[in-house]
Amino acid sequence: MLSPPSPAAPSLQAVQDPQICPLPRTWSACSQEHSRRQEPDAWGRLPQAPASPGMPWHCHMHDTMGLPLLVLLLPLCCVSGLPFYNGFYYSNSLNGRNSGNGHGEGIFNGVKLVVETPEETLFSHRGANVTLPCRYRYEPALVSPRPVRIKWWKLSENGTLEQDVLVAIGLRHRSFGDYQGRVHLRRDREQEVSLEIRDLRLEDYGRYRCEVIDGLEDESGLVELELRGVVFPYQHPRGRYQFNFHEAQRACEEQDAVVASFEQLFRAWEEGLDWCNAGWLQDASVQYPITQTRHPCGGLSLAPGVRSYGPRHRRRHRYDVFCFAAALRGQVYYLEHPEKLTLAEAKEACQEDGAQIAKVGQLFAAWKFRGLDRCDAGWLADGSARYPVAHPRSNCGSVEPGVRSFGFPDPQSRNYGVYCHRPR
Repeated sequence: MLSPPSPAAPSLQAVQDPQICPLPRTWSACSQEHSRRQEPDAWGRLPQAPASPGMPWHCHMHDTMGLPLLVLLLPLCCVSGLPFYNGFYYSNSLNGRNSGNGHGEGIFNGVKLVVETPEETLFSHRGANVTLPCRYRYEPALVSPRPVRIKWWKLSENGTLEQDVLVAIGLRHRSFGDYQGRVHLRRDREQEVSLEIRDLRLEDYGRYRCEVIDGLEDESGLVELELRGVVFPYQHPRGRYQFNFHEAQRACEEQDAVVASFEQLFRAWEEGLDWCNAGWLQDASVQYPITQTRHPCGGLSLAPGVRSYGPRHRRRHRYDVFCFAAALRGQVYYLEHPEKLTLAEAKEACQEDGAQIAKVGQLFAAWKFRGLDRCDAGWLADGSARYPVAHPRSNCGSVEPGVRSFGFPDPQSRNYGVYCHRPR
């Protein structure tokens, strides 16, 4: 007599003892072994007798359960994935999903649904109107059009929530949140469901998904939108490394900007941005761009690049911040005034000229995209004094173009003019 298997190795016992039937033999092995010992009745059915001494109880149990289980499983064995049946099968295999740019496709009832979006990143600027292309088609083409549901949403970025943008069925559509009144579908061609966004805002950049829903089948494509802008480092008036992450966000917003993403900082580094102080980025990591290696900035042994401190605690840790200002709407100019001004007088002078004192992000955008070039230092809204140089020369500081800074002088100082911003 066999001794009972030890609890520690049931799987080993099942492999070694040929009398114990593993699960895969539920029907193919156990029932065949049992059927050899039983005679069918007139209806072709096998009698349900208790397990004989020569037939283990494992096989008997599987035999009694195997037929109903087989009947349930047989319709599913020919369908890939996890199907849903309502007259025809849908394929939910991963091969039919689009996880990146380009197009997605899925097959149902012999017809393939394809959604096409551009693979390249789209670039635009604040205040502009932009169209995010999206088309769908069937392969083979359908004889008559079918009603579909369209959904556009913006994907989460660096911890932010997904945002619904627009849904449409036929000629009816609904937009959501800050997109209300600014978005609609362009249907210039058959099966085109492109999204037009009017009056682009700083926060509109990111990745958008276009989804086409036909009954229970859906396919989608991805569109990436980037705003043209400029990245600039920003410090607190009290000096270096004073912002936690939330304070850094507010500081950028006050300068008509947002916290820069890593992609934006990396692009700025490729264009020559070199800054030795570490600053917050949108994903709450802390990094800084170096084009010229030197001892105080990571040492000479490290190659140029974007150096990273990694993710930091959003409340406890304190650094500078890298802000991103998009292309300017309106005009930034140096106010010609007969005398130098205090900070309060500078604000008043801009108001008397029908404008507002300019913010740091606006000055950087005017320098980057309008070529603003002035050797005169002027007050800005945050209490700093700066001036933009598009064409370096001997009497205007560094040999590199950029926005020069005098820091945060005494607000009562009369050593500076003022830069004003007149909205368009």
